Amino acid sequence: MDLKQNYYHLYGTNELTEFRFRQLEEIIAKAKKERPAALKKQDAAGNDWYLSEKMAGMMLYVDRFSTDLYGFEKKIDYLAELGITYVHFMPLLKSREGNNDGGYAVSDYLEVDKKLGDMKQLEKVVGLLKKRGIRTCIDFVLNHTAKEHVWVKEMENGNHDYDNMYHMFDDDTVPKEYEKTMTEIFPEVAPKNFTYYPDLGKYVMTRFYEFQWDLNYANPQVFNKIVEVLLTLANKGIDIFRLDAIPYMWKEIGTSCMNHPNVHTLLRMMYCIVREVAPSVIFLGEAIVEPHEIVKYFGTRDDKECNVMYNASLMVLLWNSLATRDVRLMVQSLAKDYGVPPDGVWINYARCHDDIGWGFENDILRGLGLDPEAHKQFMIRFMEGRFPGSFAEGELYEFNPVTLDARNSGTFASMCGLEQALREKHQYKIEQAVKRILLLNSIIISYTGIPLFYSGDEIGQLNDWSYKNDESIAGDSRWLHRGKMDWEAAKKRYDPAAVQGQVFMGIKKMISIRRSSPYFRSDIASIPVDLGNPCVFGFHKENKMMVLANFSEREQWVDANRFSWFGLPGEMKDLLTGRPIRSYDNQILLGPYEYVWLV
Repeated sequence: MDLKQNYYHLYGTNELTEFRFRQLEEIIAKAKKERPAALKKQDAAGNDWYLSEKMAGMMLYVDRFSTDLYGFEKKIDYLAELGITYVHFMPLLKSREGNNDGGYAVSDYLEVDKKLGDMKQLEKVVGLLKKRGIRTCIDFVLNHTAKEHVWVKEMENGNHDYDNMYHMFDDDTVPKEYEKTMTEIFPEVAPKNFTYYPDLGKYVMTRFYEFQWDLNYANPQVFNKIVEVLLTLANKGIDIFRLDAIPYMWKEIGTSCMNHPNVHTLLRMMYCIVREVAPSVIFLGEAIVEPHEIVKYFGTRDDKECNVMYNASLMVLLWNSLATRDVRLMVQSLAKDYGVPPDGVWINYARCHDDIGWGFENDILRGLGLDPEAHKQFMIRFMEGRFPGSFAEGELYEFNPVTLDARNSGTFASMCGLEQALREKHQYKIEQAVKRILLLNSIIISYTGIPLFYSGDEIGQLNDWSYKNDESIAGDSRWLHRGKMDWEAAKKRYDPAAVQGQVFMGIKKMISIRRSSPYFRSDIASIPVDLGNPCVFGFHKENKMMVLANFSEREQWVDANRFSWFGLPGEMKDLLTGRPIRSYDNQILLGPYEYVWLV
């Protein structure tokens, strides 16, 4: 793309734009000059490394995983042992004191939170990870900063170079115009999109929380400053930038201020700049919106925006299939072609640091004879554990007592039934829960894309109900599934009689098999197959590999004629166990929650 042309298109042709563009060119030139030799060598290898079958990620909060970045050094062996090849550090840049939205209220992009260490230690950790073949991902909060950010302080101190960095107004005339069409992010806990500050005499756009001020990207200085920070961090060895809340970056009266076309222009320019300075660096976009909107953030082959995006749809479809024992919604939803570019890759996960919202394809639900709202209520109640017969245990997030709308919180294992089973000391239920955990992991590891695990899930950690005892986080149920890593429990990871051992060894084995086979590259598509049995999910990869997964606690027969082109009748091999799989009268039998990777 033509960077200058897009910059001028966005900001107009005038003296200020010319000045800011020259400033941007200086920022780029300086970053290129300062790029360390070791990173230039890494750049020379290209930036398609994220397509590899060896990719497997883990996301974690440093203080909950290892206390700080110094202690983290001792945990690198553990990550390598599991087969992890990229680590996503949850927010670790300096954030405001008190409530900071889990670290997403950044007060300085170029400092590490002092309780975790400092920038020098982060650079050391990044270098140690690289030596073990592990890439580093950090959160880069693009839409807003903390109200205490250094840029705010510069403005308050009279530095006019920082004027108009945020959306600020003398009265509520303009804010009222915005509110007419602007959506609310957290209508229950943080309603409205503006906050009045008497000490400033200003209304400030605070779309997420009062302490997070929205950046004004209509000011080219904001773009330049963000790029400067991005390149500085890239030159410290960061490989993946998780671009937070990107749909909200551009605001315009009369719109929802979400998914605005100018957001895509901003991202294309950022990607173009990073490709010039640090070509091995990639972008992971965070856009939890409708599938047809998510894919737009990949950009196109010629105008790239993000290399990788979160596959939130797969996450909710997996839990839906587990709760209903019916995979038809998943098969039909995943079969839709949204136009993902060949080098666009999904992050596949079943659980992350955030809540789960139940966004499904309503037209498909109706085609299956389901009422979308009633089904959503079923999932909310089931995953909380209030629906009769539910095995899940969790909590509601953002519950609206009028509409009964809500999202769900809970750890991977607790929502798979392990917490309930252990409390009841019910051995059969424990076995079923472990099977559910491994079943979901078998899909996120084998389906096209990069598998991502949340720390603790690899040993089946349960909900951390103690968060309610901490006043600073007690009102946010997401901390239910953000408990501290249980290193005592992790010692049992090779004990086949322990839940920790069964889960850890099961996941480790699947990652190892994935790493050894080119079928799992992210540029090889997974094609869902309707197997005629609503309990069994199936997909193939270029007709060379077939995955079957039983989402029921009962044995299920699969009609092999449904995928006879795969080479049946005949004998197949399960990559996971090495055992031969035979069809009987062209029928294959799967045990409860059994999954097979056939070649």
